[in-house]
Amino acid sequence: MDYHAIFAGAIDRLHGEGRYRVFIDILRNRGAYPNARCFAGHNGPKPIIVWCSNDYLAMGQHPAVIAAMEEALHDVGAGSGGTRNIGGNTHYHVALEAELADLHGKEASLLFTSGYVANEATLATLGRLLPGAIVFSDSLNHASMIAGIRHAGCEKRIFRHNDVAHLEALLAEAPAEAPKVIAFESVYSMDADIAPIAAICDLAERYNALTYLDEVHAVGMYGARGGGVAERDGVAHRVSIIEGTLGKAFGVMGGYIAASRAIVDCIRSYAPGFIFTTSLAPVLVAGALASVRHLKVSSAEREALHQSAARLRQRMIAAGLPVMPAESHIVPLMVGCPVKAKRMSDILLAEYGFYVQPINYPTVPRGTERLRFTPGPAHTEAMMDDLVRALVEVSDRLMLPLAA
Repeated sequence: MDYHAIFAGAIDRLHGEGRYRVFIDILRNRGAYPNARCFAGHNGPKPIIVWCSNDYLAMGQHPAVIAAMEEALHDVGAGSGGTRNIGGNTHYHVALEAELADLHGKEASLLFTSGYVANEATLATLGRLLPGAIVFSDSLNHASMIAGIRHAGCEKRIFRHNDVAHLEALLAEAPAEAPKVIAFESVYSMDADIAPIAAICDLAERYNALTYLDEVHAVGMYGARGGGVAERDGVAHRVSIIEGTLGKAFGVMGGYIAASRAIVDCIRSYAPGFIFTTSLAPVLVAGALASVRHLKVSSAEREALHQSAARLRQRMIAAGLPVMPAESHIVPLMVGCPVKAKRMSDILLAEYGFYVQPINYPTVPRGTERLRFTPGPAHTEAMMDDLVRALVEVSDRLMLPLAA
């Protein structure tokens, strides 16, 4: 068995399909985001502007967050000391879980090391705890949700993306006595659309199903206190389990769920992905705690984010660029070819100092490759004008069709 040839062949296939992923070597400039330094492909750091970070509100740069992390580091040290059960249940963890439960109007919450782990561990555990469970999953759900449902070992039925009629048809076909979980997201980050949460909750109540809502691309950015789209729409109390992240709008790291005390206690007690994992370092929890508390009372960052997204989208449309329809703060630009998407990204970085990663299969379907822009509060109108001019020039160079 030639193991090396197998591994080399697997990588060669990615290169051949034009979807081999290259990680860009950068450092962000503290206090000057979206400005950063790139170390790839040249001698020494080169100034660049970041257009694709999921630190949507630049809270990773916020003075209150940095100060809280520095204070925690000097107060308790670096690591957590192990799992929550053994040595990692610091007071920071307890305080943050209380804040997150309050944010979503739930009885309790539970921290995980990432949003991926939160989804995988919770959905897998739900499926194992509910005998004969059926999970109804949106066709565009995140890979972490798909993995969790698969590991649950229960029956799965996929409904067409955001298609409430198809979901109801599937629910109606299922045995009335079977436990049911409807798993979906609020903001779908690659297509930038938003789920009809209230309508899905209507179906859940009609068919006696639990609802599991992934709000990772919405927490911090929607709702009066940053509780997500469910808070914005006034339906958070109707959702059984809300899952979120601390690594995007809150600017730090980690994931969580918020739900009833009974559900949270079951996941805490049964989920291997929680039980056997070293807990988040106190310094990270302290930073996330400061971020959540700040965004509960400050709407300035949210308002600036949505204004920036609208400005960039309008500029791209006016320039004839093929912007995908969007309901959220994300601005996807259709390319439709993995090779050209990568080439476009490379030219923007090397010649213009604009960093935006290409999004290829399996993150999006083949033939829908795109560049995904996430303008934030600190992206200026001058930056947007420069970016749009560059996009038009590079599109012309690569013979990419502009929108009609």
